[in-house]
This record gives sequence, C-alpha cells and structure tokens, in this order.
Amino acid sequence: MTPLEILPAIDLRGGKCVRLRQGDYNQETVFGDDPAAVAAGFVAAGATRIHVVDLDAAKSGARTNGEQIKAIVAAAGNVPVQLGGGVRDDAAIDFALNELGVDRTVVGSAAVKNPDWFATAVEARPGKLVLGLDYRGGEVATDGWTASSGLSAVELAKRFAGLPLGAAVCTDIADDGMMAGISDTALRSLAAFADLGLPVIASGGVSSADEVRKVAALRREHPNVVGAIVGRAIYEGALTVEDAIAATL
Repeated sequence: MTPLEILPAIDLRGGKCVRLRQGDYNQETVFGDDPAAVAAGFVAAGATRIHVVDLDAAKSGARTNGEQIKAIVAAAGNVPVQLGGGVRDDAAIDFALNELGVDRTVVGSAAVKNPDWFATAVEARPGKLVLGLDYRGGEVATDGWTASSGLSAVELAKRFAGLPLGAAVCTDIADDGMMAGISDTALRSLAAFADLGLPVIASGGVSSADEVRKVAALRREHPNVVGAIVGRAIYEGALTVEDAIAATL
C-alpha cells in the first residue's frame, strides 16, 4: 500500500494566502502575499500534490485570483495542483483545467444542488473532478460554507459512489482551522465515506504529526482514505511538510 498523500493547502483571498476559522470569512488570518513562492516551497519540501482553494470564487463565483493560480501551477512544475472554489458549471471546470492549468478541480456546492449534472461531468472527465464534501454536524454545507443544504453527507456520498472521481475532499467544518486536531467523529465519517468506495482526502483538523499518524492509521484499515490536507498548521509553524510526510510512513 502506498503511503497517505500529504496535500499542503493554499487558500487564496484577494490574491493573498489566508486561512479561515471554520470557514468564517470574518475570521481570516493573512499568511503571505506571494502564493507562487509558497507553492515552490511546498514542492521543495517534497509535496506531491498541492490543494488550492479560491475563497473569493467560492463565495461569489467570480474568478479574481486567476493570475495567482496560474503562477502557483507554474511554480509547482510537475507537481499537480487541484483547485476548489467557485467551480459550478462545465465552463468553470474546463477553464480551470485548460486555461489555469490545474490537474483536478473540486466541485462542492454545484454537486449538491445539481447532482445529475455533476455525475455526467465526472463521467465525461474521469479522474479530473473531485467531490467537495463539506459538512457540519453530518449535514452538507454549501456556498463557501455559508449555507446549510439540509442534506446528509452520507447520502450525498452514496449518490456519487462508483463514479470515476479523482477524489472526495471531506471536511468536517467544526475542525477546520481550529488547530485542535481531527475529532473522533470526523475520523468515523472518513471511514464511512471510504467504505462506500470514495477515494477520500481528509481535510480539517490535521494540525500535527500525531494527527497525520491518525489518518495514516485509518488508511491501513480503510485503504480508500488516500490523502490529508494540511493548512494552518504549516503556516503557524506547528508542522512542516517534511514532518507531515514522515508521519505517514
């Protein structure tokens, strides 16, 4: 079995690298104004994939960080970049893949609101689309985590199990950006999604080497847990990319 993949995260807002607490746009910390340099640093540290979220596009649908995303892709070189935020239709998917040059796109709100369209889009682009499964208290959140859908996260996962998804980024919003670790509830949810057959990437709460080891141990029991996104912990110096990768072995 290959080790758990570590995906360092770059969240973009206003062209800068930021992190939010629990997806709250009013609880923002700015960590840098050169996203491409951050990406180059991740590659130098051994990252094999970079996770980028365009927070402006997630909220408004407008792609205002396009130049920064292109610069990240260029800086990453042969390391693939996956992009989430504001990907809501075929045009946005194809723009991200073909114009911005990312390897995969993450679709969240649009997959919830139009599941038939998303299933067709996945079938047409095998391995290129990632389901953004964001939930709070077991209920799927949409629109940059600002709205609740009333839909069970497990039911949504079942809807897309068996499709040729690149992955499913599964985020328990209660853990995200809090630096408090990944909860037992979140770990159980990840296992449940993986057991449906989804290739699961853990997101939210992976704040230390010990947390990485928890997800790596989960992978050994549930092989469809394939990766973990690490964000705030890197920027605050609590965890390096190198140490996160080492903790997967």
